[in-house]
Amino acid sequence: MTTGVGVVVIGRNEGSRLERCLRSLAGLAQQIVYVDSGSTDGSVQMARNAGAEVVELDMTIPFTAARARNEGFACVHRLLPQLRYVQFVDGDCEVVAGWLPRAQAFLEAQPEVAVVCGRRRERFPHHSIYNLMCDLEWDTPTGEAKACGGDSLMRADAFAAVSGFRPDLIAGEEPELCVRLRAKGWKVWRLPEEMTLHDAAMTRFGQWWRRTLRGGYAFAEGAFLHGAAPERHWRRESRRAWFWGLGIPLATLIATLAVGWSGLVLLLVYPLQVLRLARRGSGSPRKNWLLAFFLVLGKFPEVLGQIKFLLNRFGAGKAALIEYK
Repeated sequence: MTTGVGVVVIGRNEGSRLERCLRSLAGLAQQIVYVDSGSTDGSVQMARNAGAEVVELDMTIPFTAARARNEGFACVHRLLPQLRYVQFVDGDCEVVAGWLPRAQAFLEAQPEVAVVCGRRRERFPHHSIYNLMCDLEWDTPTGEAKACGGDSLMRADAFAAVSGFRPDLIAGEEPELCVRLRAKGWKVWRLPEEMTLHDAAMTRFGQWWRRTLRGGYAFAEGAFLHGAAPERHWRRESRRAWFWGLGIPLATLIATLAVGWSGLVLLLVYPLQVLRLARRGSGSPRKNWLLAFFLVLGKFPEVLGQIKFLLNRFGAGKAALIEYK
């Protein structure tokens, strides 16, 4: 068992995925806290049977994963006053054997690093193109990084010093936290070691669309909060979404009104972009074409997510969780 380490697991109705997650953590940390957000599948009792302390969120307060993680951290810190490190993990993930001691050893050897994460993999990448895209999305460069994802080991004192996650963010809370940590002089690091197995269970187009829309929302909110120099957080991603998801369609409409149907030739930039991305791919031809197609198509839900953020921020809209499963 690693000493001074607590774990915060969050979830709702994860069923066997949560059971697998908790089983992978058995005997690895001094304290495990499970934060439940209104499960109806017996997750709460399952977690208690596994020896975890359970926090049941007040669901009359708008839910966010950020708020759940903050409440989990508060609980684990109260139960373990000598807490030095906290591993955050989603309830649909299984922690790979050996990850926690390796990550803890890295933080102890690198006092300037506040957050360390490893390789998150999709459990069933070949069940759907959407699962495969998740797996590739998480295959990021190792070494010093700008951000982590939902699974990571953090220094408890660094996390507390910046007041944890912003509880009002419905997406993108981990990169936003890392922006504030790096502004305080801390570093974020990604190791090449395997960290977690994730079960996206994303097999339908509608799930992919909503997840991508949520990503666009996160880009817009991240740019709004930290888009100024020198950080320029997610400004490039936001601009790409506006260009491909709205700029080209508007330009095509204007051109068509001005010169007739020949203005539709502007739409050829989409298949050309798919071709360009597919030729850059390193997988099989079929996989390269599919990934390229969805990368281009994804700009449309991304720009809708950006618009949704603007309506919520400056209009009468109200931020609400965007879930895909």
